[in-house]
Amino acid sequence: MSGATHLELAACPIPVADYPRVVMAHGGGGKLMRHLVERLFGAAFANPLLDARHDGATFAAPGARIAMTTDSYVVRPLFFPGGDIGALAVNGTVNDLAMCGARARYLSAGFILEEGLPMEDLWRVVASMARAAAASEVQIVTGDTKVVDRGKGDGIYVNTAGVGALATGAQIGPASVRPGDAVLLSGDVGRHGMAVMALREGLAFEGAIQSDCAPLVEPVMALLEGGIDVHCLRDATRGGVASVLVEVAEQSGTHLQVDELAVPVREEVRGACEVLGFDPLYVANEGRFLAFVPEADAGRALSILRQHRVCEGACRIGSAGGDDPGVVTLRSAIGANRILDMLSGEQLPRIC
Repeated sequence: MSGATHLELAACPIPVADYPRVVMAHGGGGKLMRHLVERLFGAAFANPLLDARHDGATFAAPGARIAMTTDSYVVRPLFFPGGDIGALAVNGTVNDLAMCGARARYLSAGFILEEGLPMEDLWRVVASMARAAAASEVQIVTGDTKVVDRGKGDGIYVNTAGVGALATGAQIGPASVRPGDAVLLSGDVGRHGMAVMALREGLAFEGAIQSDCAPLVEPVMALLEGGIDVHCLRDATRGGVASVLVEVAEQSGTHLQVDELAVPVREEVRGACEVLGFDPLYVANEGRFLAFVPEADAGRALSILRQHRVCEGACRIGSAGGDDPGVVTLRSAIGANRILDMLSGEQLPRIC
């Protein structure tokens, strides 16, 4: 047994009898993905920085406090109304750092290319990444390229990692949420997931649906520079707004109460969701975030956010506090209350 580690000797922490192989829902932002991340990756790699379970890690470096994050992008199709895999890769990593309270400074870019990918498509993706990086004033400083056999890579996959300097000494994350906090949403929801889904399935709806893919660093920095006591920030990507609310409630041990009518959904998105049987609260976004701030700061925070085009529809959707710690209660359009939970399976695969 010499040389065997405790991890090599331990049983797999995922219930193998239920899931002997990875399924699509393990990457969908719902319960199965959380189980995979917490029980398998979390068990193997446990450390204080990872255990914070935020959009990135924050730590001290000589002369500064740093945030670091990484993400991979496998969206299909590569190009969609309002964006493409290149812009998505840059904006997604910039946004994850912003959710930690940091401005992205440097990115890496890893490309997995499928044999046969048109060079023109590759150039479109790379040029889009360059434009997105310039817009967020971030440099792509290192990278890697691999090529896989035809039929094995779906055109192109992109990984980006980023580092940035924290703009505040405050601990921004779920653990900082407190009863009495206001829950703010930066704009309408569901557009990214519906834009990708409609194109993928060849569906036409009245009114074109454009992805909300956009960088979020400027409105976040404006909140911090404006003296808002930001407790937590989370971008509502896979799993949508509902999944973020559930994660924050559970990680903070706080009851969140949300008003469904307060969550803005464009009519074309609502119509598409009704036709396809989706709940817009669970549909992915790539340019929306939730902010948890003290009640006293809520009005001023909304005023600051609305000065930025990407957040001009910012609104308050609920409050933290109640009798059921770790639970999210949604007041529905008909006035009834129901408990929000994470999806068990995959609602929209391959949308980021």
